[in-house]
Amino acid sequence: MSIDVLMPALSPTMEEGTLAKWHVKKGDNVRSGDVIAEIETDKATMEVEAVDEGVVEEILVPEGTEGVKVNTPIAKLSGEGAAASPPPAPKAEAPKAEAPKPEPVKAEPKAQPAPPPAPTPAAPAKASSGGRIFASPLARRIAEQKGVDLSAVKGTGPHGRIVRADVEAARPGQARPAAPQATPQAAPAHAAEAPRQVLSLEQQGIRPGSYDLIPLDGMRKTVARRMTDSFRDVPHFPLNMDLEIDGLLAARAKINAILEKEGVKVSVNDMVIKAAAIALKRVPEANASYTPEGIAMHHHADVAMAVSVPHGLITPIIFEAETKGLAQIATEAKDLAERARAKKLKPEEYLGGTFSVSNLGMFGIKSFGSIINEPQGAILSVGVGEKRPVVRGDQLAIATVMTVTLSCDHRVVDGATGARWLAAFKALIEDPITMIV
Repeated sequence: MSIDVLMPALSPTMEEGTLAKWHVKKGDNVRSGDVIAEIETDKATMEVEAVDEGVVEEILVPEGTEGVKVNTPIAKLSGEGAAASPPPAPKAEAPKAEAPKPEPVKAEPKAQPAPPPAPTPAAPAKASSGGRIFASPLARRIAEQKGVDLSAVKGTGPHGRIVRADVEAARPGQARPAAPQATPQAAPAHAAEAPRQVLSLEQQGIRPGSYDLIPLDGMRKTVARRMTDSFRDVPHFPLNMDLEIDGLLAARAKINAILEKEGVKVSVNDMVIKAAAIALKRVPEANASYTPEGIAMHHHADVAMAVSVPHGLITPIIFEAETKGLAQIATEAKDLAERARAKKLKPEEYLGGTFSVSNLGMFGIKSFGSIINEPQGAILSVGVGEKRPVVRGDQLAIATVMTVTLSCDHRVVDGATGARWLAAFKALIEDPITMIV
């Protein structure tokens, strides 16, 4: 029996990818969990593990191939397949049955054997020899982290395999409907409209041959689509505030003197992340996301930090930042930034988050407003700290001042809530000792 190995969707935003490298060749024996290939997604280069077992019968997509669509067969294995595979496998129409489309109820009227596969997404693993559960490697890792019992999760991937979205839509110990899938489906429809609104350079009067065209890679396409969707669909508004950071700079110098022997160096951005996380706990209404079903109030402050990488931007996350000390935040932030630039982040390290921080102070930018990173309800833009005249009482003085801008999703964070969050953040930044009280 031949089993198709499909191009996996390694992140919710992935529609296609580059098959960067094969780790197997024709004739190799493959076991479930073996690394068989490296896929370059819109955000990172990731190893792909085998879900099925067997012998590599054929490599369908050579390494280095770009633009391989998700769920496209990339190789064939010969051997025992998934429990959900037998109905379509004996027929020449097998490849059609492996596409995600037959999974909805519409596929059932086609043939009598269709009803049995309907319940098999959750049960086939137990029915197969050894009671193996068919799930993507990423789904298994997330399930382990969340404490989700995969046997209780209904798979929506090819052959009823459990994929990342299925696990994320389940709570520990039980499965729940994957309602969030309705939202991602709406995005492509909107995104498809955007290109029709853009005129070519020639249509705008630019002479052919007067410029060099750099093709869009996966990351740039994704950033363009997500930011277009957010700017168009999310009602943004900015709130600006000036903060005096002389106390913060003095505290940072003392902290780094203590941590020097451990090889840890805390940056201003690390302290901003910590202060933002504490402020989110003090003003929990700002730590929220809009959903069609209601406002999601997050339990922890998972702060994403914007990192510039070649051809784009990525936002790795400091999870539960309110519970971590500055040394731990500094260590994690440095590691995440380095791996982001090397495209070695895992999807679970940059997807999600409840709030973002974007800092352009190192480039001398005084103030700016960022586009909200959905589904987050707000993003903080941090400018450069510089000496400015300030008035204290009736006296003119000099202080190091940093301007921050909070961009808010008005559906979740209204003006008063954003103002209260900024007030809490300002108090923490201007008196850093309060971060540890």
